[in-house]
Amino acid sequence: MTIEGVAIVDSNYQEDDSEKGSLGCGRHCLGKCCLPVSRLPLYLYKKDGSVPIEAGMVESSEEVTEISFLHNLLFVEWENRKNRGLFRHDVTINETKSIPGQHGFIVQLNEERLLKKRPTEFRLDQVLQPFDDNKFNFTKVGQEEALFLFEQSSDHKSHFVPNAPVEKISTSPNVVAINVSPLEYGHVLLIPRILDCLPQRIDHGSFLLAMHMAKEAVDPYFRVGYNSLGAFATINHLHFQAYYLAAPLPVEKVPTERIPVDEGLHSQGICVSQLLNYPVRGLVFEGGTSIRDLSDAVACRLVFLQNNNVPFNVLISDCGKRVFLFFQCFAERRALGQVSQGIIDAQVNPAVWEISGHLVLKRREDFEAASEAYVCRLLSDVSLSEERFQQVKAFVINLKVEALESTEADM
Repeated sequence: MTIEGVAIVDSNYQEDDSEKGSLGCGRHCLGKCCLPVSRLPLYLYKKDGSVPIEAGMVESSEEVTEISFLHNLLFVEWENRKNRGLFRHDVTINETKSIPGQHGFIVQLNEERLLKKRPTEFRLDQVLQPFDDNKFNFTKVGQEEALFLFEQSSDHKSHFVPNAPVEKISTSPNVVAINVSPLEYGHVLLIPRILDCLPQRIDHGSFLLAMHMAKEAVDPYFRVGYNSLGAFATINHLHFQAYYLAAPLPVEKVPTERIPVDEGLHSQGICVSQLLNYPVRGLVFEGGTSIRDLSDAVACRLVFLQNNNVPFNVLISDCGKRVFLFFQCFAERRALGQVSQGIIDAQVNPAVWEISGHLVLKRREDFEAASEAYVCRLLSDVSLSEERFQQVKAFVINLKVEALESTEADM
């Protein structure tokens, strides 16, 4: 169950030029020019019994071995990229502390992130926007940032192929790549069907893929997150984020209250709860007879929200057994002048990790003075009002098809 002794692929463009001549654009990128003719490590996650899969994904069965997804693959490859200097800052040396108080918010000081993060290149008031190939997207990334492909196995076991031909795996593979501006150890991106150039828009298949990633880690300290446009996604190319933090996130410890659900959710054994006494109002989904049941139930709600222009953040927790859903309105409040100047000056964009209680502060003075009251004040600017939350919650739980009102005075 290890990959010790398996050579790391230093050359990310491993075709025999003597047979095919010059291949791709020569930049060894993740675009259509280079990726299909490349060879990359391949992780095959356990097949969900209810999901069909095409046979023959890997030609040579003797190349396939079982490994530990998190500790023997993701961490090993991530450390390799760290040692090669591919990150914009070294997250492992950043100061981190837990703030005293009811929630135990975790704050990290990362002054370099203020200067080195990629800027946002699209509107913040529209959840759904078309993909624009002229703006930054992950097909422009070099293959050295890719860790491995993430595809479904043909059986109920996970497997690893250290050097798989991409064109034999998929015409548009799922790629796990580093986040070059990491928030925490092992911070990676899951990019579904990268060559399809999908905008940041949830669909059932991509969300199920993210759920499987959380499940394969077999470690509750590895979480997967999603930010919609308007909720601080910074790149309009479909992706999820994930990282490892060896402590419970504050939101994972918050008490919840079960709420009634419709017959559809009830028949699937899916429970929905509401967070209590937390600065951001949110819902928690759990249960179901299979990972697909829970994934589909949540994905239906996310598709509804994005179609009705409601920004949201999602945290996949506890190896895919719990999914937290937050409705987001910070960007709109800021545009309306309803966020204090002190919060704005701190330049903290409250996306999924911040909402979950793990905040990166970019100025030492903010880090030194951080208190529970300050974090609660910042996060409360994310949350819908109680009235608006109850309205959106009713639509989401009962999945009514009427469109939500797009604006509200108290948002």
